[in-house]
Amino acid sequence: MIRWAALVFGLALAGCTAVSVPEPPSRVKPTVEGLPPPKAFVTPRPTPPGRANADMARDFVSLHFALESGTPLPVFTRFEGPVTVRLTGQVTPSMQQDLTRLLNRLRREARIDIKQIPEGQANITIEAVTQDQIQDILPQAACFVVPNASSFEEYSRDRRKKKSSWVRLQDRQRLGIFIPYDASPQEKRDCLHEEIAQALGPLNDLYHLPDSVFNDDNIHTVLTGFDMLMLRAAYSPDLRSGMSREQVEAVIPGILRRLNPNGEVQPVGPPSETPREWIRAVQKSLNPNRNVQARLRSAQRAAQIGQEQGWTDHRRAYPHYLMGRMGQFDNPQAALREYDIALQFLRTSPSTEVHQAYITTQLGAYALAQGSGPDFLPELDKAIDVMTRAENASQLATLLLLKSEALNQAGRPVEARSVRLDSLGWARYGFGSETVVRSLMQEVAEAPSNNRGG
Repeated sequence: MIRWAALVFGLALAGCTAVSVPEPPSRVKPTVEGLPPPKAFVTPRPTPPGRANADMARDFVSLHFALESGTPLPVFTRFEGPVTVRLTGQVTPSMQQDLTRLLNRLRREARIDIKQIPEGQANITIEAVTQDQIQDILPQAACFVVPNASSFEEYSRDRRKKKSSWVRLQDRQRLGIFIPYDASPQEKRDCLHEEIAQALGPLNDLYHLPDSVFNDDNIHTVLTGFDMLMLRAAYSPDLRSGMSREQVEAVIPGILRRLNPNGEVQPVGPPSETPREWIRAVQKSLNPNRNVQARLRSAQRAAQIGQEQGWTDHRRAYPHYLMGRMGQFDNPQAALREYDIALQFLRTSPSTEVHQAYITTQLGAYALAQGSGPDFLPELDKAIDVMTRAENASQLATLLLLKSEALNQAGRPVEARSVRLDSLGWARYGFGSETVVRSLMQEVAEAPSNNRGG
């Protein structure tokens, strides 16, 4: 059986967002001796939005008329006319490949007239810089988008000027996106999806959205069916830059009715705002600079607020998931109870398959430790399918590793080795770190001596 310490190490990495070494720039041929090539997602499989148009109309307005900080925006803004994109800086091969896939999706699913140009002034300039450069300006950000800048140097020089204010923006003509080239391929891909989507459309994040990248819980890593619908609606001919909130509220129901007829027959839910106090509590619970006990108290406060609000959705579950993650090493039984509470809410909430799969990743390790991996195989297979559709390679690699060990416990060593080898390709894309992948390769190499059928 795989060593417990290595398995826990892998699970811990699966919850991180910056476990990486630099990927070679595109002008350098990447050669990593002895490792399988990185795997890549090919065919997008987004789930269509399943909520009522009336609910999504409210979401559209909330997404477009405020910043993540809660600062209101006075007018609706977008690009007027075709959109050009340029990729600059230390570009890696995966960045170009993932950008091409994303632009194809935006043209096909959101019907946005957008294309990449090799040189010259672009509407959206994506510059690949270092993680240190980004964190010098925004310490908590993995990547970011700004108005009226075409280079990191320009933004660094002018970031305190009026031109860099989203609030003063009347339309979108020139935006800059800054992404770390020295991050894992998946993290760069995730940044491309979120920042290009914000460059084109919504600038806000809403925690009550279960099916969107426009949500700071980072559950979804690539644009969903809901996200593409929001972007397609934003570029409807019925909208234009400079419209007020009231003007957008008047026309967005008709736009969604035309674009998403199925949403007209879905039950309408009650409005459900997320208090700033809950958001602050969650953010504090995720702050790596605070000690575990302080973070735990913040998660407990978020859970209390959710109970006071009467929530039964994924927001009620999220603090319990966080508490489970915090306690899984020091108090496994308490962590299991938190995961069970989270699942109780998620199983009765729509569009939470990905949320549930995250918890399956954690529960799979406990099942293996108890020798009940074979009984847990159906749950692992279900989560593997979910994470494949969600294009989350780091979680997929970890789930496949868990499945491999469950197969070992079931006395199926040949299948176990094949699955574990498969996990390495996804690990190279998801984690990026050669150290991590080689540690997994060592487990593969030692697999024959560890196959004891449980």
